[in-house]
Amino acid sequence: MCLNKIYNPEKIEKILYKFWEKKNLFKTNNIKKNCYCIIMPPPNITGNLHIGHALQQTIMDILIRYHRMQGKNTLWQPGIDHAGIATQILIENQISKEQKKIKKNFNKKLLEKIWKWKQKSKFTIVKQMKRLGNSIDWKKERFTMDKKSSHAVKTAFIKLYTKNLIYRGKKIINWDPKLKTVISDLETKHKKIKNKLWYIKYALQKGTFTKDGLDYLIITTTRPETMFGDSGIAINPEDIRYKSLIGKFALLPIIGRLIPIIEDKHTNMNKGTGCVKITPAHDFNDYDIGKNHNLPIINILTKNGKIREKAEIFCEKKTSKYNYNNKTLSYKIPKIFHGLDVFSARKLIIKELKNLGLILREEPHNTTIPYNNRTNTYIEPMITNQWYIRTSPLAKIAKKVVKEKKIQFIPKNYKTIYLNWINNIQDWCISRQLLWGHRIPVWYDDKNKAYVGYTKKHIKEKYNLKKNIVLRQDHDVLDTWFSSGLWTFSSLGWPKQTKTLKTFHPTNVIISGFDIIFFWIARMIMLTTHFIKNKHGEPEIPFKTVYITGLVRDEKGKKMSKSKGNTIDPIDIIDGISLHELIKKRKKNSLQPEISNKIEKSTKKQFPNGIKPYGADTLRLTLTSLSTINHDIHLDIKRLEGYRNFCNKLWNASRFVLINTKNQDCGFGKEKKKFSLPDKWILIKLNKLIKSFRYSLDNYRFDIATNILYEFIWNQFCDWYLELTKITIKKGTEIELRGTRHILITTLEKILRLSHPIIPFITEKIWKKTRKICKIPEETIMLQSFPKFHKNEKYISDFQDIEWAKKIITTIRKTRSEMNIPYKKSLQIFLKNTDNKNNETEKKIKNSITYITSLATLKKISILKQNEKTPELSISKIIKKTELFIPIKNITNKEIDLKNITKKIKNAENMINKISKKLKTNFIKKAPKPIVEQEQKKLKLYKKQKENFIQQKTTLLNL
Repeated sequence: MCLNKIYNPEKIEKILYKFWEKKNLFKTNNIKKNCYCIIMPPPNITGNLHIGHALQQTIMDILIRYHRMQGKNTLWQPGIDHAGIATQILIENQISKEQKKIKKNFNKKLLEKIWKWKQKSKFTIVKQMKRLGNSIDWKKERFTMDKKSSHAVKTAFIKLYTKNLIYRGKKIINWDPKLKTVISDLETKHKKIKNKLWYIKYALQKGTFTKDGLDYLIITTTRPETMFGDSGIAINPEDIRYKSLIGKFALLPIIGRLIPIIEDKHTNMNKGTGCVKITPAHDFNDYDIGKNHNLPIINILTKNGKIREKAEIFCEKKTSKYNYNNKTLSYKIPKIFHGLDVFSARKLIIKELKNLGLILREEPHNTTIPYNNRTNTYIEPMITNQWYIRTSPLAKIAKKVVKEKKIQFIPKNYKTIYLNWINNIQDWCISRQLLWGHRIPVWYDDKNKAYVGYTKKHIKEKYNLKKNIVLRQDHDVLDTWFSSGLWTFSSLGWPKQTKTLKTFHPTNVIISGFDIIFFWIARMIMLTTHFIKNKHGEPEIPFKTVYITGLVRDEKGKKMSKSKGNTIDPIDIIDGISLHELIKKRKKNSLQPEISNKIEKSTKKQFPNGIKPYGADTLRLTLTSLSTINHDIHLDIKRLEGYRNFCNKLWNASRFVLINTKNQDCGFGKEKKKFSLPDKWILIKLNKLIKSFRYSLDNYRFDIATNILYEFIWNQFCDWYLELTKITIKKGTEIELRGTRHILITTLEKILRLSHPIIPFITEKIWKKTRKICKIPEETIMLQSFPKFHKNEKYISDFQDIEWAKKIITTIRKTRSEMNIPYKKSLQIFLKNTDNKNNETEKKIKNSITYITSLATLKKISILKQNEKTPELSISKIIKKTELFIPIKNITNKEIDLKNITKKIKNAENMINKISKKLKTNFIKKAPKPIVEQEQKKLKLYKKQKENFIQQKTTLLNL
C-alpha cells in the first residue's frame, strides 16, 4: 500500500507508460460529440527531438490529458515530416563521410538510404515521445510521404492547377549553388561579413558628359563580379547632378556593352555616389526595377555558381525610349572568367579594372549576405524556371478568417505579424531541385506539352492520349511545406471524407514556434480554407487557436543549435548522461567540426559531472513553469533541481498521508466524522486553487498554472496543512481522526487529479495507492474526472481563523529568526485587540490556540485588556486588528546581537557597492542578457537584506 521511501522516477515512469499502452488508454474514437483535437507539428526525420520539441509536446500533452479528463473525445494526431532539403543534406553528408559515394545509380542508392534512415529516426523520435509521457494513439501515426499523404499532395496540386492557381514561370529566386536547388526566402539566413566597397568608373557614351564635365559616372558596388549581368544604371530623377543623363547610355567596363541610364525614384541620392548599377538577374530589387523598365535580364552564373561561358538572356525588349544600337549589344563574357566561382571572378575583375584605370578607390565595408545555414553556402539570387502558387486569392480568405477572429493568436501580437505578412505575400515557389520529396505530378510529351495527373495511366485516360506516346515526369519535387500545409486535414484522411476528418476537423489548437508562422501556420490556413468546406459550403479553418511558444535558450540566453554544440536532448535530462557521453554526442551532432574543442570546453564548464537523471515529470514541470507569454525560455539546470525537489516533496507528503490512512477508518462509511479547522481551511484553499488552475489552463497560461500548483502543494498542503493535521493525529478523538483522515486522503486524491496533466507519471503512481483507500474501482487516474470548482461559503469563518493563526505563527517564527531565538525555546506572547467590539481575538484564539502554541512553540498566550499595561522589553507587531507582543528579556543579548547585525549590514553594503559598480561598466552591454538580469536580481536581494537588517537593528535599539 505504501510508496517506497525514495522517489525514483526512472523506476516508475517506463513501467507506467507500458501500462498505459497495454491498456490502450490513449485510444480515440470517431463519435462526433464533445471532441477535442490537436494536430502534432510533425518533427523532421533528420534527427532526435530537441528541448524545443519537448516544450511544445509537453504543452500539447497537458491540453490532451486535461480535456480527456473532462470526458471529451480527444485526438492528438501524431506524425513525422520527411524534411526534404535537410534530410537529403544529412544522408549525402553521411555517404560522403563513409567515402562510399556511388557514381552508378547514386540517386537510387541515396533514396534507399534515406528510407532506411527514416525507419531508424522514426523509432528514436517515437521512443523520445513516449519517454516524455505523450498520451498519443500511436495507431494513428502518419508520415508526410506515406501513401495516403502522397495521394493527398497529388490531389491538392491537381485541384490548384485546374483552377489556374498553380503555374510555371521564370523568376528570380534564392539559389543554393552547392545543393543546386531553389530555397525559400524564409529558409535564407543573413549574416554580416567584412567586405569592400568599390568605386568604379563607367564611361559615358561618346559625346555625353556629366554636369561637372566628366565623361564617366562613378558606380559603387560590393559585388563587382555581377557586372557582366548589368543592364542599366539607375539615378533618382530629383538628382540634379545626373538628371540630364536620363535616357543616355554608359559603357559596361571590360566588355564595352552599352547600358541605358534610367530614372528610378527609389534610388537613394545620398548613398554612395547616387548612381546604382542594375543587375536584374542577380539582385531582387534590381529585378523589379529591370521589369519596370523592360531591361534585359542577363544571367551570368551556372547552376553551381560559376561564371558562364555565355550569358543567358531571359528578357530582351528593346524600346525606342533607350535607342539601343544593336551593333554595340554584346552578352559575351571574356574567356578568362569562364568557370570561375564568384569570389575568384571578383578578384580577377578588380585586377582587370585596376589595369584599365577604372577603380577610383576602395574602402572597407560591412555587408549583409544571404546564406543557407544547412550547407553554409552563400545564396545567389538567380533566374530559374519554377512552379508557383498564386497566393493572392488564397491569402484573401486566410486574412479574413483571422480578422473576423475565427482564429485566435496567443500571444495576440502574433496576429499583427501574421496579417502584415499576408498583406505583403508573394507567390509561393513550390518546386525544389531535389531527389527526396513528392515528385511534381506533371508529365511532358516529346513536344514539351505538360499534362497534370496522378500517374501516366491516369493522364493518358484523362487526355485520351495514344498508348505509344512517351511521357516523362517533371524531375522537380515539391517544397516540404506544401505537404505540411495540408497536414491538419490530410493527416485526418483527406481527400477521402473519413469519419476521423468529419469528427475532428476543424481542430482546436496548434502549438508552434514563432519562426514557422509564415512557413507553416499561414500556409495551413490558406490551403485549408481553400480545400475544406463546411456543410454550408463555407471555408473551414484548420484550427481555432494558434499558441506560439517562446524559444528555448541555454542559461546564458544563447539560441540552442547543433552547430554551436549547446543543444540538450530531453532524454539526457530525463534519464541522465555522463560528461563523456554528452561531449561525444554534442561533437557528433555539430555541423561545424572545427569548433569541437570549444564544445568540449563549454560542456565541461556547464556540466562538470554530466547531467543526473531528473525524470520526465521534473522536465515537464520546469518547461511549463518557464513558458511565459512573449518570453523566450532560458533553461538553467538549477531550475530542474528545484522542480525535482518539488516532486520529491509531493512523494514524501503522499507517503505521510498514506501511512496515516492505510488500514484506517477514513470516513467513507456511515460513521460520523468531525472536520477540524485545518480540514475546513484546506477544503477552501483547494477549491480556490481548482478555480484559478482551470482558468489558467483554459487561457493557455501554463506558467501560472504550474506556479500556483507548486505554491499550493509545497506551502499550503505540505508546509501548513500536514503540519496542522499532525496535531489532530496526535491528540484528536476518533470522530476527529476519521474526519481528518477523510480530508487528508480525498484532498491528496484531488491534488493528484489536478496535477496529472502536467506531471502524469508521479500522479499515476501515487493515485494507484490512493484510489484503494478512496474505494475508487477504476485503475487509472487518466480517465478520472478533472476536479471542478464549487461555490461554497460554508467554512469561510473557519478559513479566516486559520489564516489569522498562520499570520501569528509566521510573525513569531520570523521574529525568532531575526533575534536569533532558538526554535526549541518556548515563548510567552501577549495579544491585544485594537478593535474589541466583538471579542474577535478571544474567539480566534479559542478556535486556534492549539495550532498556534504547537507550531510557534509557545508556553502561553495571554490576552491584554484595552487599558492593561504592555510587557516591558518586548517586540511589538501589528497583525490586522491585533497587536502582538513578544517579551525578550533574558532571552537575547542586546550587545552581541547589535554587533552581529551591524556586521551583516556592512557585508550587504559591500555587495551592493560591488554589483552597482559592475553594472555601471561595459559589462551591461557585453554580457548576455540573462547574466545581466541575474546581477540585477542579486542587487535587489542585497538591498532588501540591508533594509531588513536595519529594521532589526532599530528594533534592538528601541528595546
